Formats: sequence, structure tokens, C-alpha cells
Amino acid sequence: KWNVGNGYVELVPRSGSMATKAKFGDCQLHVEWMTPPLADPKVRGQERGNSGVILMGRYEIQVLSSYDNPTYADGMAGAIYSLYPPMLNPCRPEGEWNSYDILFEAPQFEGSKVAKPGYITLIFNGVLVHHHAQLIGTTSIKPLAQYQPHAPEESLVLQGHAGPVRYRNIWIRRINGYDK
Repeated sequence: KWNVGNGYVELVPRSGSMATKAKFGDCQLHVEWMTPPLADPKVRGQERGNSGVILMGRYEIQVLSSYDNPTYADGMAGAIYSLYPPMLNPCRPEGEWNSYDILFEAPQFEGSKVAKPGYITLIFNGVLVHHHAQLIGTTSIKPLAQYQPHAPEESLVLQGHAGPVRYRNIWIRRINGYDK
């Protein structure tokens, strides 16, 4: 139910999320996104161009029109949703493209225990906003983030939420370490 436009896909608000068939763990991800200007500029907060890039279907980096649009700190663009606000807000105005460059280290589990937590580094429009931020679990509002064991690789998800949000130039590569 997403619209395909001139070199982009556009989230239709509340139409559902889009997930990759391929699964990823440790990875480098590039995503460009834009929130088009709304017909009603009085709409504020989370109802204004809202989506998310969700690593492994669990760890969300918020996508939100955050230029001159106040909202709660860990819900603004570039936030690791409900965990950490970005160090600063380099979001561009509606109608201009933003970019995320993400380095993700997936958590590792031994049975039901966390053997190694996950980490996210996020460069937002060329500005470092998270540096090796340690995840404390799945991003969620309630209950507070908690890890739940999962496979070492899971799908990348673009969240269908309260758009509109457009995405383009998405690429991802696994980080497997050096050749031996």
C-alpha cells in the first residue's frame, strides 16, 4: 500500500510496514528520507511525517519531521526510539532530503542471556548523533526496553506509521569482519 513515485517510495499513513526478505545482523545501512510539506502546517509532533528505520525488526531509529517541530526528545528524528535522543538535531526542512548512515552491531545471545549487547552509530546528514550507543533492549515505550533472544539476522523494516514519509537510495551491506 505504499506509493511508488519518481525514484522513491512513499509511506501511506497507517498502511503497514515494509520489510526486507533478506535478513541482516551486523551491517552498514544508508537511507535517504524526506517528509513532504503537509497540507495543514498546524499539525505538530508525532503526527507530522512519522516513520522509522527498524533494524532486525526491533531496534528503531526514528524518522520524523523534526525541523521546527517540537516533540519529546527520544521521539525526534535521529533518536534511537524511546532510548536515546540524538546529540543534536541536524534535520532539514520538510521537502528536503535527509540521510542516515548507520553502523549496527547486532546483540548476541547465549540461550536466553545477552552475551554481547547491540550498538548503533548514526551519522545524520553528515553529523554524528550517536556514537556506539549501547542498546539495552528492544526499542519500545512500555515496558522499558528489554532484550528478548532472537536470531542473529532479522529483516530490516521501514515502519508504516503516521507519514507521509518518502524513502530513496537505500543500501545495506553485512559487516562480516576482515578476510583471514
